[in-house]
Amino acid sequence: MTQTCVIALERFRTEAAALATLLGGEFLPYRKGIFAEAFAGYHRIVAMMSTGIAIRSIAPLLHDKWDDPCVVAVSPDGRFAVPLTGGHHGGNDLAREIAEKTGAIAVISTATETEGKNSVEGIAQETGQVVLTKDSTRQVNAAILDGEVPVYTIPGPSVALISPGVSVLVRGGEYLVGIGCRKGATADEIGDAIDSALSSKGIAGNEVLAYATTVQKLHEEGLREAVTASGGVLVFVDDNAINEEQPPSPSRATEKLGLTGVAESAALSLSKRKEIILPKTIYGRVTIAIIR
Repeated sequence: MTQTCVIALERFRTEAAALATLLGGEFLPYRKGIFAEAFAGYHRIVAMMSTGIAIRSIAPLLHDKWDDPCVVAVSPDGRFAVPLTGGHHGGNDLAREIAEKTGAIAVISTATETEGKNSVEGIAQETGQVVLTKDSTRQVNAAILDGEVPVYTIPGPSVALISPGVSVLVRGGEYLVGIGCRKGATADEIGDAIDSALSSKGIAGNEVLAYATTVQKLHEEGLREAVTASGGVLVFVDDNAINEEQPPSPSRATEKLGLTGVAESAALSLSKRKEIILPKTIYGRVTIAIIR
Protein backbone atom coordinates (compact mmCIF):
# COMPACT_ATOMS: atom_id res chain seq x y z
CA MET A 1 0.00 0.00 0.00
CA THR A 2 1.28 3.48 -0.82
CA GLN A 3 2.26 5.75 2.05
CA THR A 4 1.22 8.93 0.23
CA CYS A 5 -2.15 10.52 -0.39
CA VAL A 6 -3.36 13.81 -1.80
CA ILE A 7 -6.54 15.30 -0.36
CA ALA A 8 -8.36 18.05 -2.23
CA LEU A 9 -11.76 19.62 -2.73
CA GLU A 10 -13.75 18.14 -5.59
CA ARG A 11 -13.22 21.22 -7.73
CA PHE A 12 -9.45 20.54 -7.71
CA ARG A 13 -9.77 16.82 -8.42
CA THR A 14 -7.93 16.90 -11.76
CA GLU A 15 -4.91 18.76 -10.40
CA ALA A 16 -4.79 16.72 -7.17
CA ALA A 17 -5.10 13.38 -8.97
CA ALA A 18 -2.25 14.37 -11.28
CA LEU A 19 -0.09 15.29 -8.28
CA ALA A 20 -0.94 12.00 -6.59
CA THR A 21 0.22 10.14 -9.68
CA LEU A 22 3.51 12.06 -9.72
CA LEU A 23 4.10 11.16 -6.07
CA GLY A 24 3.10 7.52 -6.49
CA GLY A 25 0.17 8.08 -4.15
CA GLU A 26 -3.61 8.08 -4.07
CA PHE A 27 -6.16 10.87 -4.49
CA LEU A 28 -8.75 11.23 -1.72
CA PRO A 29 -11.64 13.67 -2.23
CA TYR A 30 -12.12 16.02 0.70
CA ARG A 31 -15.02 15.26 3.02
CA LYS A 32 -15.72 15.25 6.72
CA GLY A 33 -13.46 12.80 8.53
CA ILE A 34 -11.09 12.22 5.62
CA PHE A 35 -8.05 13.51 7.50
CA ALA A 36 -8.69 11.12 10.39
CA GLU A 37 -8.77 8.24 7.89
CA ALA A 38 -5.61 9.52 6.22
CA PHE A 39 -3.77 9.80 9.56
CA ALA A 40 -4.53 6.15 10.22
CA GLY A 41 -3.40 4.89 6.83
CA TYR A 42 -0.74 7.17 5.35
CA HIS A 43 2.65 8.53 6.38
CA ARG A 44 2.76 11.39 3.85
CA ILE A 45 -0.34 13.55 3.41
CA VAL A 46 -0.64 16.33 0.86
CA ALA A 47 -3.51 18.77 1.37
CA MET A 48 -4.23 20.70 -1.84
CA MET A 49 -6.23 23.49 -0.22
CA SER A 50 -5.71 26.61 1.85
CA THR A 51 -3.49 26.18 4.89
CA GLY A 52 -6.39 27.37 7.06
CA ILE A 53 -8.64 24.46 6.04
CA ALA A 54 -5.79 21.99 6.39
CA ILE A 55 -4.71 23.24 9.82
CA ARG A 56 -8.22 23.22 11.26
CA SER A 57 -8.73 19.70 9.89
CA ILE A 58 -5.55 18.19 11.35
CA ALA A 59 -5.32 20.09 14.66
CA PRO A 60 -7.52 17.68 16.68
CA LEU A 61 -5.58 14.70 15.28
CA LEU A 62 -2.07 15.76 16.27
CA HIS A 63 -0.48 13.69 19.02
CA ASP A 64 3.30 13.58 18.80
CA LYS A 65 5.76 14.64 16.11
CA TRP A 66 7.45 11.24 16.22
CA ASP A 67 4.24 9.37 15.43
CA ASP A 68 2.11 11.83 13.43
CA PRO A 69 2.28 11.66 9.63
CA CYS A 70 3.84 14.60 7.84
CA VAL A 71 1.36 16.98 6.24
CA VAL A 72 2.22 19.35 3.40
CA ALA A 73 -0.25 21.97 2.18
CA VAL A 74 -0.13 22.74 -1.54
CA SER A 75 -1.84 25.89 -2.73
CA PRO A 76 -4.73 25.18 -5.12
CA ASP A 77 -2.79 26.79 -7.96
CA GLY A 78 0.13 24.46 -7.27
CA ARG A 79 2.62 27.28 -6.73
CA PHE A 80 3.62 26.57 -3.13
CA ALA A 81 4.28 23.45 -1.03
CA VAL A 82 4.27 24.22 2.71
CA PRO A 83 5.15 21.57 5.34
CA LEU A 84 2.66 21.97 8.20
CA THR A 85 3.79 19.06 10.38
CA GLY A 86 6.74 16.71 10.45
CA GLY A 87 9.24 19.00 8.77
CA HIS A 88 12.15 16.99 10.14
CA HIS A 89 10.20 13.76 9.78
CA GLY A 90 9.59 13.70 6.04
CA GLY A 91 7.60 16.90 5.52
CA ASN A 92 10.51 18.95 4.19
CA ASP A 93 11.56 16.11 1.89
CA LEU A 94 7.99 15.76 0.61
CA ALA A 95 7.74 19.49 -0.10
CA ARG A 96 11.06 19.37 -1.97
CA GLU A 97 9.88 16.34 -3.95
CA ILE A 98 6.72 18.21 -4.96
CA ALA A 99 8.83 21.20 -5.95
CA GLU A 100 11.16 19.05 -8.04
CA LYS A 101 8.33 17.30 -9.87
CA THR A 102 5.97 20.22 -10.41
CA GLY A 103 8.04 23.39 -10.27
CA ALA A 104 6.30 24.56 -7.08
CA ILE A 105 8.20 26.54 -4.45
CA ALA A 106 8.96 24.53 -1.30
CA VAL A 107 8.41 26.81 1.70
CA ILE A 108 10.71 25.36 4.38
CA SER A 109 10.46 26.91 7.85
CA THR A 110 12.46 24.61 10.15
CA ALA A 111 15.28 26.67 11.64
CA THR A 112 18.21 24.37 10.86
CA GLU A 113 17.28 24.10 7.18
CA THR A 114 16.74 27.85 6.79
CA GLU A 115 20.28 28.31 8.14
CA GLY A 116 21.63 25.71 5.73
CA LYS A 117 22.48 23.28 8.54
CA ASN A 118 21.59 19.67 9.20
CA SER A 119 19.42 18.48 12.08
CA VAL A 120 19.58 15.49 14.40
CA GLU A 121 16.72 13.91 12.48
CA GLY A 122 18.47 14.64 9.17
CA ILE A 123 21.70 13.02 10.35
CA ALA A 124 19.73 9.99 11.52
CA GLN A 125 18.03 9.66 8.13
CA GLU A 126 21.31 10.02 6.23
CA THR A 127 23.01 7.34 8.32
CA GLY A 128 20.08 4.93 8.39
CA GLN A 129 19.55 5.31 12.14
CA VAL A 130 16.73 6.39 14.42
CA VAL A 131 16.84 8.80 17.34
CA LEU A 132 16.72 6.95 20.65
CA THR A 133 16.76 9.95 23.01
CA LYS A 134 13.96 11.84 21.35
CA ASP A 135 13.61 14.55 24.00
CA SER A 136 17.17 15.65 23.27
CA THR A 137 16.54 16.88 19.73
CA ARG A 138 15.21 20.34 20.64
CA GLN A 139 18.30 21.15 22.69
CA VAL A 140 20.76 19.64 20.22
CA ASN A 141 19.16 21.24 17.16
CA ALA A 142 19.28 24.59 18.97
CA ALA A 143 22.99 24.02 19.62
CA ILE A 144 23.51 23.20 15.94
CA LEU A 145 22.08 26.63 15.10
CA ASP A 146 24.60 28.27 17.43
CA GLY A 147 27.65 26.44 16.12
CA GLU A 148 29.25 23.12 15.33
CA VAL A 149 28.04 20.12 17.34
CA PRO A 150 30.41 17.13 17.33
CA VAL A 151 29.19 13.77 16.06
CA TYR A 152 30.89 10.74 17.58
CA THR A 153 30.87 7.15 16.42
CA ILE A 154 31.39 4.77 19.34
CA PRO A 155 32.27 1.24 18.26
CA GLY A 156 31.09 -1.61 20.42
CA PRO A 157 31.32 -3.26 22.74
CA SER A 158 31.32 -0.07 24.80
CA VAL A 159 29.40 1.78 27.48
CA ALA A 160 28.30 5.38 27.04
CA LEU A 161 26.92 7.50 29.88
CA ILE A 162 24.97 10.34 28.34
CA SER A 163 23.38 13.54 29.57
CA PRO A 164 19.87 14.71 28.57
CA GLY A 165 21.45 17.03 25.99
CA VAL A 166 22.93 14.24 23.87
CA SER A 167 21.11 12.75 20.89
CA VAL A 168 21.77 9.04 20.55
CA LEU A 169 21.27 7.48 17.13
CA VAL A 170 20.87 3.72 16.87
CA ARG A 171 19.80 1.18 14.30
CA GLY A 172 16.07 0.93 13.67
CA GLY A 173 13.70 -1.10 15.80
CA GLU A 174 10.23 -0.91 17.27
CA TYR A 175 10.65 -2.23 20.80
CA LEU A 176 12.46 -1.24 23.97
CA VAL A 177 13.42 -4.04 26.33
CA GLY A 178 13.76 -3.09 29.99
CA ILE A 179 15.98 -5.30 32.13
CA GLY A 180 16.30 -5.67 35.87
CA CYS A 181 18.51 -8.29 37.48
CA ARG A 182 19.78 -9.49 40.81
CA LYS A 183 23.37 -8.68 41.67
CA GLY A 184 25.74 -11.11 39.97
CA ALA A 185 23.26 -12.47 37.42
CA THR A 186 25.23 -14.12 34.64
CA ALA A 187 25.21 -13.32 30.94
CA ASP A 188 23.62 -16.68 30.23
CA GLU A 189 20.80 -16.05 32.71
CA ILE A 190 20.10 -12.63 31.26
CA GLY A 191 20.43 -13.77 27.66
CA ASP A 192 18.02 -16.66 28.24
CA ALA A 193 15.54 -14.30 29.91
CA ILE A 194 15.69 -11.89 26.99
CA ASP A 195 15.21 -14.72 24.48
CA SER A 196 12.26 -16.11 26.42
CA ALA A 197 10.57 -12.72 26.71
CA LEU A 198 10.99 -11.87 23.04
CA SER A 199 9.85 -15.34 21.95
CA SER A 200 6.73 -15.11 24.10
CA LYS A 201 5.64 -12.11 22.04
CA GLY A 202 6.95 -13.27 18.67
CA ILE A 203 9.53 -10.48 18.51
CA ALA A 204 12.84 -10.96 16.70
CA GLY A 205 16.08 -9.56 18.08
CA ASN A 206 16.48 -7.19 15.14
CA GLU A 207 13.17 -5.56 16.05
CA VAL A 208 14.60 -4.27 19.34
CA LEU A 209 15.56 -0.61 19.29
CA ALA A 210 17.50 -0.73 22.56
CA TYR A 211 17.81 -2.41 25.95
CA ALA A 212 17.38 -0.24 29.04
CA THR A 213 18.19 -0.49 32.73
CA THR A 214 19.09 1.78 35.64
CA VAL A 215 22.51 3.38 35.95
CA GLN A 216 22.73 1.55 39.29
CA LYS A 217 23.35 -1.63 37.24
CA LEU A 218 26.40 -0.13 35.55
CA HIS A 219 28.80 -2.61 37.13
CA GLU A 220 26.80 -5.73 36.29
CA GLU A 221 29.14 -7.44 33.83
CA GLY A 222 26.63 -10.16 32.98
CA LEU A 223 24.14 -7.56 31.81
CA ARG A 224 26.62 -5.84 29.52
CA GLU A 225 27.88 -9.16 28.14
CA ALA A 226 24.37 -10.45 27.42
CA VAL A 227 23.30 -7.36 25.48
CA THR A 228 26.63 -7.18 23.64
CA ALA A 229 26.23 -10.83 22.61
CA SER A 230 22.80 -10.01 21.21
CA GLY A 231 24.25 -7.20 19.11
CA GLY A 232 22.03 -4.72 20.91
CA VAL A 233 22.49 -1.30 22.46
CA LEU A 234 22.33 -1.09 26.27
CA VAL A 235 21.27 2.23 27.77
CA PHE A 236 21.84 2.99 31.45
CA VAL A 237 19.03 5.37 32.29
CA ASP A 238 19.47 8.15 34.83
CA ASP A 239 17.45 7.50 38.00
CA ASN A 240 15.71 10.87 37.77
CA ALA A 241 14.39 9.90 34.33
CA ILE A 242 13.26 6.53 35.66
CA ASN A 243 11.40 8.12 38.54
CA GLU A 244 9.41 10.30 36.18
CA GLU A 245 7.63 7.12 35.10
CA GLN A 246 4.77 5.46 36.96
CA PRO A 247 4.76 1.82 35.80
CA PRO A 248 1.59 -0.21 36.30
CA SER A 249 3.32 -3.14 38.00
CA PRO A 250 4.41 -2.93 41.66
CA SER A 251 8.16 -3.14 42.18
CA ARG A 252 10.53 -3.96 45.01
CA ALA A 253 12.92 -1.41 43.49
CA THR A 254 10.88 1.28 45.21
CA GLU A 255 12.33 0.26 48.57
CA LYS A 256 15.67 -1.27 47.59
CA LEU A 257 16.86 1.20 44.95
CA GLY A 258 14.65 4.22 45.50
CA LEU A 259 13.11 3.81 42.04
CA THR A 260 9.58 3.50 40.72
CA GLY A 261 10.79 0.36 38.99
CA VAL A 262 13.61 -0.91 36.80
CA ALA A 263 12.54 -3.01 33.81
CA GLU A 264 9.28 -1.21 33.03
CA SER A 265 10.37 2.25 34.14
CA ALA A 266 13.69 2.23 32.29
CA ALA A 267 12.09 1.15 29.02
CA LEU A 268 9.15 3.55 29.44
CA SER A 269 11.56 6.44 29.95
CA LEU A 270 12.92 5.94 26.42
CA SER A 271 9.54 5.36 24.82
CA LYS A 272 7.16 7.89 23.32
CA ARG A 273 4.22 5.58 22.72
CA LYS A 274 4.37 4.04 26.22
CA GLU A 275 2.62 0.91 24.97
CA ILE A 276 3.37 -2.05 27.24
CA ILE A 277 3.74 -5.23 25.18
CA LEU A 278 5.05 -7.39 28.03
CA PRO A 279 4.61 -6.15 31.61
CA LYS A 280 7.48 -6.88 33.95
CA THR A 281 7.96 -10.63 33.97
CA ILE A 282 10.37 -12.51 36.22
CA TYR A 283 12.70 -15.15 34.78
CA GLY A 284 14.71 -16.49 37.73
CA ARG A 285 17.04 -13.67 38.77
CA VAL A 286 16.12 -11.48 35.81
CA THR A 287 13.11 -9.25 35.14
CA ILE A 288 12.13 -8.25 31.59
CA ALA A 289 9.57 -5.77 30.26
CA ILE A 290 8.90 -4.93 26.60
CA ILE A 291 7.59 -1.51 25.57
CA ARG A 292 6.66 -0.38 22.08
